Amino acid sequence: MDKMTNGAPEEHKPAAALVSKRGYDVTRYPHLNKGMAFSLEERLQLGIHGLLPPAILNQDVQVQRVLQNYQLQKDELDRYVLLMGLQDRNEKLFYRVLISDIERFMPTVYTPTVGLACQQYGLIYRRPRGLFITIHDRSHISTILQNWPEHDIQAIVVTDGERILGLGDLGCNGMGIPVGKLALYTACGGMPPQKCLPVMLDVGTDNEELLNDPLYIGLRHKRVRGAAYDELVDEFMKAVTERYGMRCLIQFEDFANTNAFRLLNKYRHRYLTFNDDIQGTASVAVAGLLAALHITKSRMSDHTILFQGAGEAAMGIAELIVMAMEMEGSPHDQCMKKIWMVDSKGLIIKGRDHLTVEKQRFAHQHAETRSLEEAVRALKPTALIGVAAIPGAFSESILKTMAELNERPIVFALSNPTSKAECTAEQCYTLTQGRGIFASGSPFDPVTLPDGRTFYPGQGNNAYVFPGVGLGATACAMKHISDEVFLLTAQTIAEQVTEKDLAEGRLYPPLTSIRDVSFKIAVKIVEYAYRHDLATVRPEPSDKPQFIRSLVYSTDYQDFTTDSYRWPEGSMKVQTCKL
Repeated sequence: MDKMTNGAPEEHKPAAALVSKRGYDVTRYPHLNKGMAFSLEERLQLGIHGLLPPAILNQDVQVQRVLQNYQLQKDELDRYVLLMGLQDRNEKLFYRVLISDIERFMPTVYTPTVGLACQQYGLIYRRPRGLFITIHDRSHISTILQNWPEHDIQAIVVTDGERILGLGDLGCNGMGIPVGKLALYTACGGMPPQKCLPVMLDVGTDNEELLNDPLYIGLRHKRVRGAAYDELVDEFMKAVTERYGMRCLIQFEDFANTNAFRLLNKYRHRYLTFNDDIQGTASVAVAGLLAALHITKSRMSDHTILFQGAGEAAMGIAELIVMAMEMEGSPHDQCMKKIWMVDSKGLIIKGRDHLTVEKQRFAHQHAETRSLEEAVRALKPTALIGVAAIPGAFSESILKTMAELNERPIVFALSNPTSKAECTAEQCYTLTQGRGIFASGSPFDPVTLPDGRTFYPGQGNNAYVFPGVGLGATACAMKHISDEVFLLTAQTIAEQVTEKDLAEGRLYPPLTSIRDVSFKIAVKIVEYAYRHDLATVRPEPSDKPQFIRSLVYSTDYQDFTTDSYRWPEGSMKVQTCKL
């Protein structure tokens, strides 16, 4: 059981109150560093007087300096490098910058720019951020975890780099994904960054280009699979919980289909874990569909949904759609028949060879159909969802057919990054005469049609989901995370979409409100956890919103002249200082 202290678990106390640093170390420790914002008294007390220029610049001025430098960069990759460098130097300033305009900076620190950053990771790598655990570290993982300087980790994002976004096997270069995800845990959800840990499980790569790249930062051999791979992941899960406790959240990210489902099913009831590509994507997609129902004036079970793709994202979305239909009162078998999928071999139907167990669940009786366009004409879907990273898969003909079949066709081009999107927002709105209900995985600019109507495409970004889920699950130290949590999250997101948003084409709340959305998700999850006996923090907080607020990370600088900072032994605390 986690003990409560003044309304919050002890592990949620500010890091600055639990660590002691002095002198040059303070200016090189991103959790504590304030740059030129240290007051003269703080500089004297911390032993850094003379290590900084004499001017004292407050955080607002520092933000302006970062923004000016940001504007001077020539492209998005340079902007990414600039912001990651800031994160390495001054964490609170980094998050203050992100929060100052999350809509502007999210595409830089995450999709779509993070995809390019991962492709160039060997070139832009600067400083260690997170842990790199290799297949050769078996039987030593617990020792490696001891090397990480923070002792209280509550959230881990782990990848093996085999399926990075829609870019494929990027091996160790995929570390950019856990780093980016956890930055959003803090920026969008308020999780304290020092309690977050990115992890790369490097088992090799099958990407020949990387294996021949002298700048590649990972192991230079083919991927290790089979028993050795499973032993590595097993040891990792056990080592994490031995080091940080059973209530440390472990988020699986960008594993290939062959491992993603298997590992989720293996661990979901034994650890506090989820797979964002399966469950997070499902939640944000269903949130968009629930919002779309307000436009179509229909129920989920009224729709026939066709997927381009049958991987982990498609399966996760489909399962959650079925759950939403069942909540409306529809029988399970009837709900399953509303879901159809097209993969690289055509429509998934009964009797087709070499279907995985997951695909067999959504295989229905139908004539063989080779292409997506054929499937659209035959099945007459009301919603089309793309999650196969095939750019342009939603052709002009397909979009026009969807518009012919439906008064308000639902078109979700969810593949990331932008270069992998099934269609653009402009294509959807133009070819459906503005009747299409559109969402994408990466951001698109507003679209103005010839008749003067302007639409603001909804971005079905998982950032609406995992920060709030992470904050809620760790706040009450849940035992495990069920699929009901992700449906609850989808419903909470959809509830924040206003009639004005819908009229403008938005299926999600504005990104400017994402911290508030995450907060509401966290509160709902904590309430759910206590209601279903899944929470282990005791006693149960009477005021759950206030309990969550007490845990949210503040980007305000620590005041080192107060008693909240533990002074290093032998240092002299100066009470007053005059120039």
